[in-house]
Amino acid sequence: MKLLKILAASTLALAIASTTSFADVTKGQKAFIKFLKEPCGMDGAKFALKHTQAEWRQIKADGKAEAEIMKICPNVKSGDIKETLLDHVMDFSIEFASDSGNVPAC
Repeated sequence: MKLLKILAASTLALAIASTTSFADVTKGQKAFIKFLKEPCGMDGAKFALKHTQAEWRQIKADGKAEAEIMKICPNVKSGDIKETLLDHVMDFSIEFASDSGNVPAC
């Protein structure tokens, strides 16, 4: 009985954790569409394909998200996308990177 309760609790925790990470990807996709799609001149799929998942993770870990976005999209200027949304855009980019096999709907 105790094992069943632990199993149920861990299943619930896993479901909540996966929903939270998906929410970041969704928020990142919406931020890309709203703030970056037009100035970048490309959709989110083409943007995310610029790097592999490992490369996007490294860019995020190094705190170079904004610099990389400006490099890929020369029309984007510093401050065009809020600092709070950069992590979400990076999560989106990681999720749909060139080696992910995933294709976004934007």
